[in-house]
Amino acid sequence: MSSIALSPSAPAASRIGSRGRFAVVGLGTVVAAVLANVLAYLIGDAVVGYDPQFVVLANASGTILFTLIPAIGAVLLYAALLRFTRRPARSFTIVAAVVFVVTLIPDFAYIPTVPGATGAQTTILVLMHAVAAGVIVGMLTTLAHPRAR
Repeated sequence: MSSIALSPSAPAASRIGSRGRFAVVGLGTVVAAVLANVLAYLIGDAVVGYDPQFVVLANASGTILFTLIPAIGAVLLYAALLRFTRRPARSFTIVAAVVFVVTLIPDFAYIPTVPGATGAQTTILVLMHAVAAGVIVGMLTTLAHPRAR
């Protein structure tokens, strides 16, 4: 395999150290994605001024939850790709691009029907998807890559 951490002949301490490193990178990725989206939420509110009737952006808790859960899922997926594929970064980037496009469908199909929705608020939601995707893909594919032998 292409990584010391994933090599069957690698010492147990090396595998544990690599897993620990991945855990730190994974946790950092989740925290960074949530913080980046909360910042995007706050900037969006300052620029657009969310309509109080628009429950999707009523407060930052929804932003936190809807970033936290997918970010954790992304970290777990990347861990599996590291373990079972030869090119985890490429595979993850492709999956992330598809998931990103799919997550935009409700923003354009459902969100405009929600009371209080405006085009500006929909734009903020799309930007928040892009922020989360950029942070998650960027951090995992650059910081969690397997080290060469």
